[in-house]
Amino acid sequence: MLVDYLPILVLFLIAVAIAAFVIVLSSLLGPSKPSARKMMPYESGMDPIGQAQRRFGVKFYIVAMLFIIFDIEVIFLFPYALVFRNLGLYGLGVMGVFLLVLLIGFIYEWKRGALRWE
Repeated sequence: MLVDYLPILVLFLIAVAIAAFVIVLSSLLGPSKPSARKMMPYESGMDPIGQAQRRFGVKFYIVAMLFIIFDIEVIFLFPYALVFRNLGLYGLGVMGVFLLVLLIGFIYEWKRGALRWE
């Protein structure tokens, strides 16, 4: 059973090795002459005003969470769409409950104004 995953492991190890090789090679061969001017934060060709870090509103995090929730929904719907005929009425009921819970969450977010961009 685990032998079936061996090609994926080999491919992952090759990808990690290539990424590490490129990073090490660029740090060894690339030019590196840091100065105070080069290390300054760049902001549209102007000297930065204030701190480089600023606080983001909660709205950005809510939108990110909504994206993750609906992305997970698609991840669960895709395998269901592939085998829905084999699952019968039980599978239909379980997926209906799943979609109902997501719909309630979507309506809640809509009523709270999370989908309104200001």
